[in-house]
Amino acid sequence: MASAAQGSGGSGERYPRPEFSEQQQRPPGDTAAMDPRPDHGERTYRGSGRLEGKKAVITGADSGIGRAVALAFAREGADVLVSYLDEEEDARETVRLVEEAGRTAVQVPGDVADPAHCRHIVATAVEAFGRIDVLVNNAAFQMTRASLEEIPDEEWDHTFQTNITAMFHLCKATVPHMRPGSSIINTSSVNYSSPKPMLLAYSATKAAIVNFTGGLAQLLGEKGIRANSVAPGPIWTPLIPSTMPAEQVAQFGADAPLGRPGQPAELAPVYVMLASDESSYTSGACVAVTGGTPIM
Repeated sequence: MASAAQGSGGSGERYPRPEFSEQQQRPPGDTAAMDPRPDHGERTYRGSGRLEGKKAVITGADSGIGRAVALAFAREGADVLVSYLDEEEDARETVRLVEEAGRTAVQVPGDVADPAHCRHIVATAVEAFGRIDVLVNNAAFQMTRASLEEIPDEEWDHTFQTNITAMFHLCKATVPHMRPGSSIINTSSVNYSSPKPMLLAYSATKAAIVNFTGGLAQLLGEKGIRANSVAPGPIWTPLIPSTMPAEQVAQFGADAPLGRPGQPAELAPVYVMLASDESSYTSGACVAVTGGTPIM
């Protein structure tokens, strides 16, 4: 079972460390079934109006990092479109948190691997909000495989369609509805710099995301639209027990310098910063949130 991190104060002592119970779920995973439950900032995140009046689209917003970002954006004053695959119970909880913060939540299920659905997400947001100020491309797929031969062709293609090709379609559809000062934030991974062989397809897409974001920032500079990426380290989300062997789940994050996985709540402030007008000269950056693992 997980134990609370030890320390004399601060956030460290409230976050669990491995060893966790061995657990496994079917993809894409269920937050309620996780032990321990992830922290999305439900009891801790306090907004201060940094995104007041902004309109945001967040993919993969039903759980994990996406839910934490949706919660933080709402408490900072933004309305949020919650895009997700088919996890209705998790998505309803994210919607509840956004609405509890006094903001509008629009719920859109579907697969971002389908280009037509990417365009549908954007059209729905424009119909509901009139514009889009922030696009967070966060939806992702991964699967652990021990050898190259074990990776099915269709799984390789689906990983790229979900993690990087969808990003292209969403950005292309969104940019015409953005004003100067708008922000695109793409979720990469520490694996872009230190690829894990058992996550070959996933790591390759995360490197592509950083490269894509750097080029996008240059393309959109003249429009006054910023593009940045975030590179999380090991973060405790439903993706972990649903795509990794149970014995690896039990030790997940133990090899990070901080000795534990990060919680989704620990990612959200970085997304808020990049979405806010305070980051008006930050574009083309990749912000590492890795628990101490260096990205060079």
